[in-house]
Amino acid sequence: MARRSAPGSPAPSRQPRTNPPRPPWRPGDGRVVRLAASRPSPTTRTSGGTSMTPRSDLRSAPGSPFAGAEGTPSRPPEPAAAERLAFWAREAGNLDWETPWSQVLDWTDAPFARWFTGGRLNVAHNCVDRHVEAGHGDQVAFHWEGEPGDTRTITYADLKREVCKTANALLSLGLSTGDRVAIQLPMIPEAVFAMLACARLGLPHSVVFGGFSPAALRSRIEDAGARLLITSDGQYRRGRAEPLKANTDEATRHTPSVEHVLVVRRTGTEVPWTEGRDLWWHDLVDAQPDEHRPESFDAEHPLFILYTSGTTGKPKGILHTSGGYLTQVAYTHRTAFDLAPDTDVYWCTADIGWITGHSYIVYGPLANRATSVMYEGTPNTPHQGRHFEIIERFGVSVYYTAPTLIRTFMKWGEHIPARYDLSSIRVLGSVGEPINPEAWRWYRTHLGAERAPIVDTWWQTETGAVMIAPVPGAAPAKPGSAQQPVPGISAKVVDDQGAEVGRGERGYLVLDQPWPSMLRGVWGDDERYRETYWARFAHLGYYFAGDGARYDEDGDIWLLGRVDDVMNVSGHRISTAEVESALVSYPAVAEAAVVGASDTTTGQAIVAFVILRGGVVRSAGDVTAALREHVAREIGPIAKPRQIMVVPELPKTRSGKIMRRLLRDVAEKREVGDVTTLADSSVMDLINAGLADSRPQAD
Repeated sequence: MARRSAPGSPAPSRQPRTNPPRPPWRPGDGRVVRLAASRPSPTTRTSGGTSMTPRSDLRSAPGSPFAGAEGTPSRPPEPAAAERLAFWAREAGNLDWETPWSQVLDWTDAPFARWFTGGRLNVAHNCVDRHVEAGHGDQVAFHWEGEPGDTRTITYADLKREVCKTANALLSLGLSTGDRVAIQLPMIPEAVFAMLACARLGLPHSVVFGGFSPAALRSRIEDAGARLLITSDGQYRRGRAEPLKANTDEATRHTPSVEHVLVVRRTGTEVPWTEGRDLWWHDLVDAQPDEHRPESFDAEHPLFILYTSGTTGKPKGILHTSGGYLTQVAYTHRTAFDLAPDTDVYWCTADIGWITGHSYIVYGPLANRATSVMYEGTPNTPHQGRHFEIIERFGVSVYYTAPTLIRTFMKWGEHIPARYDLSSIRVLGSVGEPINPEAWRWYRTHLGAERAPIVDTWWQTETGAVMIAPVPGAAPAKPGSAQQPVPGISAKVVDDQGAEVGRGERGYLVLDQPWPSMLRGVWGDDERYRETYWARFAHLGYYFAGDGARYDEDGDIWLLGRVDDVMNVSGHRISTAEVESALVSYPAVAEAAVVGASDTTTGQAIVAFVILRGGVVRSAGDVTAALREHVAREIGPIAKPRQIMVVPELPKTRSGKIMRRLLRDVAEKREVGDVTTLADSSVMDLINAGLADSRPQAD
């Protein structure tokens, strides 16, 4: 496939370079849009009782680009002197394009965006082939470790061979451009091979989290009309080989669109088999040629569909396309984590079945020629130090995980990470939900040695890429705040009418300008797309993220959680995230979840579930009484929980997400809903029994 650079740029060099040539912006490339506000100057100050230092003091290695002249923090240049579209054109110019685009943004059919219109590229070529062609074939793409301890080292040359063989195998099954492929695999390299092979062939993939039930898988296959399902015989979880193929067979019993099921042998367990439909990966893929010539696709060609929960009970198929998505995930991955591809070892601990796995395990890191760690299992198998052991073994320098896991580490105790050499870490990241200040400080102290910056990222399945985050070196950090939109992104906090609120005030988080990695719709349901994301502030053309937020006195953004997680107690609107943060700031508490329960007097009452830190010896009654007073001091008496229950664990999915709807069922004394996606469904029995034995605490 012939390669041509973006409009007006020089031919792309095949040699490593620090500052790739970028194309100039041409007038008429689309609408002029307002730039995000610049960040405050990086000066030392105190926030939340913790002394925050300039980024130069957070640098962990000589030669780090975090510090500028005279030891002052530097920051990536913001596009303050140019228009946003010129900025994104330059970023897109870091990719290989077969055909240049004619227009950066076409927003004439808003809210349906078209980015880099007329441009053609191949996503897999940009993630794999171009690095091999540039002489980086021997660089490690993935250090993979299975839960039982088996390992694989996959170079970029290895990755290219495996992706080409997989692409040839899919072609042999009669798949053609535009056909959909469903993938339900554990965290094994074949999941990456399959995704990239689909991208190489223009086959939109729908990756389904391995912990989802057969019914959930079936609904996603049916909605996408997938012709192929890729799965495995089983998967390792908590030291056991668990079935997967048997579940997918149940799911495909009534999915006539599926013509073949391609099965990776992972555990070696016996599986049910349908002759003529089921095929072993090693029989089909391993026999294929390891060369394949990719073709280019339009920048707006569908790359993947990823399903997220919907309020109607039917999951929403979030559609992402190629050129804009790859541009933004590559840019944000490189910028947010200050990536040095020749030296960094990067680890995102998410599951590949979620958007974080798509954007920051596969497409963003590989587009940037990163060396990544990929781990199959749970963080406490066979012991609670497994993650730290992996960090030490591979010399992980950038570690990106969820607040839920950080709070789990807190519960296990600081003595566990202290056993390992974590000195390689220079950047820490947080994703999935707002990180409370106490967890932020623990994370920086016990994993970051008080020197690694924490990049607290806000984004969604729908946004595709990081939108708000403290870019390393741009400003002093604030524990618990995502701070500012990344350069090139515009976000606001507004009131009910859509007017921007003032400093110190709270409201709704909106995105007031289109962005390259934005969702292009809900698969097969344009009206649902408009109604869900654009109707709330349709008169202003704002995308409503569904999250509440506030500005602090510096104008930095603090996320308050989903607006449907706001409780109304005696007419006072109280965020669950605020109460949870107050609870976790108490020294005895490792983790907390809060829900609103119906109350005949106050409308709603606050019910809290807390996990105590290891080593706490006080009685549950003493702790809960102290906690109620602590919350009253931190927020106010109106936020004092009606009931606090000490529990051994919270109901979580295997990805670590707390299932608050199940806690709401318990608090409302309703029958508990579907628990099939929980990592351990027995947790709900323990919580139910404990709540039955407890009584509301009186003032």
